[in-house]
Amino acid sequence: MPHLGRGGYVIKVAIMAAVLLVVYLASFHFGSVDISAPMVIDILRSRFMAVEQTWTGVQDSIVFKVRFPQITLAVLIGGALSASGASYQTVFKNPMVSSDILGVSAGAGFGAAVAMLAGASWWQIQAAAFVFGILAVTTAYLIGSVFGRQNLTVLVLAGVVVSSFFSSLVSIVKTVADTDSVLPSITFWLMGSLNKGDLNDLAVVVPSVVISMGLLFAFRHKIDALAAGEDEARAMGVNVTLVKVVVIAASTLMTASSVAVAGIIGWIGMVIPHMARAFTGASYSKLLTASFLMGGVFLVLIDDLIRSTVAALPLGVLTALIGTPLFVALLIRTRKEWL
Repeated sequence: MPHLGRGGYVIKVAIMAAVLLVVYLASFHFGSVDISAPMVIDILRSRFMAVEQTWTGVQDSIVFKVRFPQITLAVLIGGALSASGASYQTVFKNPMVSSDILGVSAGAGFGAAVAMLAGASWWQIQAAAFVFGILAVTTAYLIGSVFGRQNLTVLVLAGVVVSSFFSSLVSIVKTVADTDSVLPSITFWLMGSLNKGDLNDLAVVVPSVVISMGLLFAFRHKIDALAAGEDEARAMGVNVTLVKVVVIAASTLMTASSVAVAGIIGWIGMVIPHMARAFTGASYSKLLTASFLMGGVFLVLIDDLIRSTVAALPLGVLTALIGTPLFVALLIRTRKEWL
């Protein structure tokens, strides 16, 4: 792809942000209760200024307590998973890695499964998923550090091993779980959903995403340098170990909080960065923002599709069904960039 100048990049980011805003506002229309776009805007505005009320209390609750957190979570989680995937793909220089490459999703899945088996409350399930997601990535990083001296290939292999280990533990939990109550809950959670998303979940995800994106944005030029090679980055005065730790820590924090709230949602962290790269180029400084915006749009549209159908299909199933053919097409188109 030809070099994208500063002006062209700003225009493209503005277009993506505008698309996200339009999709975000339009998404309030989808659901079992039909609420017009002007009414949605008035309800949201009423939280900040005096607006003549033309809506019922039920409509207010649906918009602010149900659809607002669910749609906002879709934006944040989609953006977080995509930005994490873009970060890993850039640092590892591998188009096949994604936001869960170091085992965060498998670890979180095990934590949530154990909590459900123990009859824990919803917030306890989320906490267990978050803690075990962090534990899984920490284990993978320690294995990589001990046996590979922070070699990225060894780190990826360590992530595969950790993911396989925790996936096996999840299978054990599912085997001993009650088939009438606990097992269906575990299975549905593992397939991903935003149906339970509320304002409390936003309080968990927003700080994680803001802090992590802030770190990645602050280190964006150093990550670009690392993408050219570790020796080249060191020659430019970049602390390679620090950059790796920042990328892993920030990506893990975003992914763990996302999985804790919405369950396992695959393919976004692998597919969307490729779409963003085709749109803005391979420079991480430009790729980070584009990936976040595109990931937000993608997951909101998937969630809209679910809310507009009678059957409550799992979120992770649809992202896989749509993401798989997209990834194949994009990989064929951009394969030369990775050769």
